[in-house]
Amino acid sequence: MTEKFPSRMFRWAAIYGGLVLAPLYFTPLPQVGGEVFLGFVGLALVFQGVFWTIGGDPLKYRALMPFAVLEKLVFGVPTVALFLTGYPVPPPVAAFAAIDLALGLGFFWAWRRTPLTAA
Repeated sequence: MTEKFPSRMFRWAAIYGGLVLAPLYFTPLPQVGGEVFLGFVGLALVFQGVFWTIGGDPLKYRALMPFAVLEKLVFGVPTVALFLTGYPVPPPVAAFAAIDLALGLGFFWAWRRTPLTAA
């Protein structure tokens, strides 16, 4: 029997991500770069489907887990770094970036706890 943590980690992350990201489609677009914003939201929502899929069979999709970690790092690391250096990152955005870093750590832990093959 495989451990339940990896499945739960990815499934809960997918639910959280969908709940947080979907409403962004209904926020006012920035005057410049609206297409970049919508592309970010759309791609992030696609990854929630990837997380859900990984959570459905962590052993089968173990090879995707490092990419899931990277998906969390590409937003979390630069955003938190900019915030800490005084760049005008709104505090709520920095908080969501910190949550992404925590999820990335959880994904890494789930990857490490998922066996390479079925027992």
